[in-house]
Amino acid sequence: MAGHTALRIFASQALLSSGWADDVVISVGPDGVIAAIDAGATRQPGDAVAAGPVLPPLANLHSHAFQRAMAGLAEVAGHGDDSFWTWRDTMYRMVGALSPDDVEVIATRLYIDLLKCGYGRVGEFHYLHHDQAGAPYSDRAEMGNRILAAAAASGIGMTLLPVFYAHSNFGGVPPTGGQRRFIHGVDGFLDLMEALAPRTGAAGATLGYAFHSLRAATPDEMRVILAAAPGQGPIHIHVAEQQAEVDASIAWSGRRPLAWLLDEMPVDAHWCLIHATHANDDEVRRLAASGAVVGLCPTTEASLGDGIFPATAYRGRFGVGSDSHVSTSPSEELRLLEYGQRLRDERRVRLVNGSGRSNGRDLFDAALAGGAQALGQATGGLQVGAAADLLVLDGADPFIATARGDTILDRWLFAVGDRAVRDVMVGGRWQIADRQHRLDGSIDEKFRGVLARLC
Repeated sequence: MAGHTALRIFASQALLSSGWADDVVISVGPDGVIAAIDAGATRQPGDAVAAGPVLPPLANLHSHAFQRAMAGLAEVAGHGDDSFWTWRDTMYRMVGALSPDDVEVIATRLYIDLLKCGYGRVGEFHYLHHDQAGAPYSDRAEMGNRILAAAAASGIGMTLLPVFYAHSNFGGVPPTGGQRRFIHGVDGFLDLMEALAPRTGAAGATLGYAFHSLRAATPDEMRVILAAAPGQGPIHIHVAEQQAEVDASIAWSGRRPLAWLLDEMPVDAHWCLIHATHANDDEVRRLAASGAVVGLCPTTEASLGDGIFPATAYRGRFGVGSDSHVSTSPSEELRLLEYGQRLRDERRVRLVNGSGRSNGRDLFDAALAGGAQALGQATGGLQVGAAADLLVLDGADPFIATARGDTILDRWLFAVGDRAVRDVMVGGRWQIADRQHRLDGSIDEKFRGVLARLC
């Protein structure tokens, strides 16, 4: 399918905000917004015909784009027990070598891969701010500009989340040398936010902000930034990812990190709590009541040995992200989320909303709604007035061709995976057409050069 900004798309099946429908015409206006949806319609001459079922693409709510370059390079056993903390040392060594050009190339290649797997928007948890010596660039927003440029080149929707990162541990412990490229004072961070606000607007991106973690920001710093940061955009934070973090939080404050955050900060529907892996029963209850989204990254959490989030007990709002990008696949994230619960509980079909429900449909609906909320979007569904973001599954695949309704989602997420994704539209333009992106050849050559130098 060619790129268009104003067209009619005929789909034999489509998952609308109101549910599955047959013989659907989706009319896209020149502004890239869905102008009309007609179910039970007749295909007209000139209509673009979707090559399979049409769905809304999912949002990837947690990304560290530069870490894609080290995927597969932290799988050699070290001395003693390997953990998140030993992986982090490897990451610090790699990040010290990255230039702004490198970051733009890595992010562009990554974002194309995310599109090809069925994501339509990404939340970039952006904490690589400074040069190799830890000094701000002459344009303090240089690295943020590179992320915006990568999103524009790939065509993916972008929610940029500049990260405040000031300390190495609870209680305001000074940062380490490996963290020098991440570090801001409060005033410098607010200056960065001010510089990025008009640029994200001009790029059609959404601007939120993030605290790296309770280890990296003091309570007073968090309160000043919450009071001063512009707008009502999304607010993200890593929390309770590892047991060591829980132990350190108790030693610092007498409280677990999730309990401290819920006690001391105005956590509400604007917030996205990344990982929250080590949540006890009371924290799970309070998380669900807060209206916040929990950002789950099952492939990274498994890669780092973090643990398994108690999703069956939680039953609140959640979305998925690919974090360190050892995987770029939403189907893999959702499948592993479900399978982790099954392995722990020694039972099947855990994350459904009742007897007879489709596991794939309930996972998809939850991740769609949670991802949209976490990235500051009004909706993640196909409805009039929403952005024309569409995902077309491959109707020639036997598993997809012989499925209808929710079984399509069960087949995609639990049987077919990434190869089911054929076309992806973002904002009224086809960014992936028959599994290809217009930059595939040129970006692969640049990406290969970056990896060769880094490795």
